[in-house]
Amino acid sequence: MSDRTLISPAQLGRTRGKIAYWTVLAVVVTGFTIVFLGPLYWMVANGLKSTAEFTQVPPTLVPDSLHPDNYSAAWKVMDLAKLLFNTLYYAFGALAFQLVLDVAAAYSLSKLRPVFGKAVLGLMLATLMIPATVLVVPQYLTVLDMPIIQRNLLDTPWVIWLPSVTNAFNIFLLKRFFDSIPGEILDAAAIDGATSLRTLRSVVLPMSRPVLGVVSIFAIVGVWKDFLWPMLTLPDPALQTLNVGIYSLARGVPENHLVAALAMASAPTLIIFLIFQRNIMSGLTAGSLKG
Repeated sequence: MSDRTLISPAQLGRTRGKIAYWTVLAVVVTGFTIVFLGPLYWMVANGLKSTAEFTQVPPTLVPDSLHPDNYSAAWKVMDLAKLLFNTLYYAFGALAFQLVLDVAAAYSLSKLRPVFGKAVLGLMLATLMIPATVLVVPQYLTVLDMPIIQRNLLDTPWVIWLPSVTNAFNIFLLKRFFDSIPGEILDAAAIDGATSLRTLRSVVLPMSRPVLGVVSIFAIVGVWKDFLWPMLTLPDPALQTLNVGIYSLARGVPENHLVAALAMASAPTLIIFLIFQRNIMSGLTAGSLKG
C-alpha cells in the first residue's frame, strides 16, 4: 500500500501535473531561501558598502563598489580577535562542563534508576516552562555571593560556566537517547566485569556520538548568542564576549564597520552548523536502536 500524497502518481504523470508540481516546489524553495538567506546577504552586503552608500535612501540591493577593507578595519578597531578568543574560551568551557555533568545526570536517570528519579526529572522539565529572564535576578544574587564558598564570581569565567551546566533540555535529550540503548548491551558489559562508569565510558559514549554532537552545538551556540547575562556579569572590557563587546564599542564606529563586525561574529556559528548539520538531524531523530 503506497503512501497518500497531495498529488497522486497518475496526476503527477501528466504534463499539467508535472508543471504544477515543479512550479509550486520552485516557489516554495525560492521563498524559504529568501527568508533565511536574505538577512545574511543583507548583512554581508552592507558591510561591503561605503559609509555614504550605507546611509543612502532607498538602500541599494547590490553595492555600487566593494569595500572589503571595512572588515579589516572593524576587526582592528573593535578588537574582534580578543572578543572572539573570550567567547570561544567561555563556550568550550561551558561545553566541557555540560558534557561531563549532563551526561552523568542523564545516564543516572536512565540506567541507574535512582530513588525519586522520575520526580527529579519532572522538576528538571518544569524549569523549561520558566522564562529565562525570570531567573536573571536570583542567578545574579547567587554569583554575587556564592553560597558555601562565599566568593564573588563576577568577572570570572565561572559566572558563565556554572549557570550553563544544568541544562534541563540537554539532560532530557541525552536521557531519551540512553533509554533507547538495549539493556542487553549493558548486561553483557556487566557480565564482563565492567563497572557503571566503565560501561558509560567504553560502551555508552561511543554509541552516543550523534546526540553528543547535538548537545555540543547547543552548548556552544547558547553561550555564543547570549547577551544579557555576560553584559551583567562581565563588566570588565577585557573579559567581554563578542556580543557585549560589539555593543559597548558601537558608539563612534561607522555603521558599515559595525555591520561588518556583526557579520564576522555570526560566521563561526553558521560554519559550525553547515559542517555538522547531518549530526544535528541524526542526533535529534535518534530515538531507537535495534537489538
